[in-house]
Amino acid sequence: MIATIDDIKSIAIIGAGTMGQGIAQISALAGFKTMLFDIDPDALANAAKLIERSFGKGVEKGKISEEDKKAAISKIAFIKELNLVKADFIIEAVVEKLEVKQSIFKSLEEVNSKSTILASNTSSIPITQIAAELSRPENFVGMHFFNPAHIMKLVEVISGVATTSQTADITRNLALKLGKVPVSAADSPGFIVNRVARHFYVESLKVLEEGVADVESIDKLIRASGFKMGPFELMDLIGVDTNFSVTTSMFNAFHQDSKFRPSRIQQQKVAAGHHGRKSGKGFYNYE
Repeated sequence: MIATIDDIKSIAIIGAGTMGQGIAQISALAGFKTMLFDIDPDALANAAKLIERSFGKGVEKGKISEEDKKAAISKIAFIKELNLVKADFIIEAVVEKLEVKQSIFKSLEEVNSKSTILASNTSSIPITQIAAELSRPENFVGMHFFNPAHIMKLVEVISGVATTSQTADITRNLALKLGKVPVSAADSPGFIVNRVARHFYVESLKVLEEGVADVESIDKLIRASGFKMGPFELMDLIGVDTNFSVTTSMFNAFHQDSKFRPSRIQQQKVAAGHHGRKSGKGFYNYE
């Protein structure tokens, strides 16, 4: 039985995308035995390359030593079979689709200990809704990191209706051990950050749709206002498809409230495969 943070020795991350890679990095650097799973072997190979590159940049900037880099890399195992994913704490970071997440967690419950804590990195889907299909919803919690996960300090810890206070406490303590700043949030659409920040994207897209200004001008204005990145630059970094999926999820969660309406421009980008930096093209061209 996991009683305290000290009982957690191993962490598994489901999904080797940008977010999963970042979480794997901080897990390994914190000394945890780390597993990174993805069903796509190419995604795993790419993740291994990018993680090593990221650690290399950390060494160049003097943030970690060469010894720290080697030790962290040695702690990460890349796994392509879900039934081999067994850990004390498992964090899912896959596409924002309820049925996909529920299927993954049901499979993980079957092969893991009854004490294993399962966490979702979802940014918009209610934790209670994901946990509804699980046998042990008391061990399920939201642990929402922000992109890039190895740099951004904030982590939202979200308790569903069945989440025990012990599960939430361990998750907050784990966030601290990973060098993050945990904030507790109620289980509501978008939680805290995405509910507030959604309009950063939605209103910017409306300005673009109405022809008030172009992408470059909007981003330039926002940066001049004190933000490090403009909304379109940030959507390209996060993933245009991921951002669109979150907006759609929140739009539906708030019963099609018009203030959360997804943008047709963004929908076209997704349909065209222009998903941002990861695809080479989004609102900007990276090829």
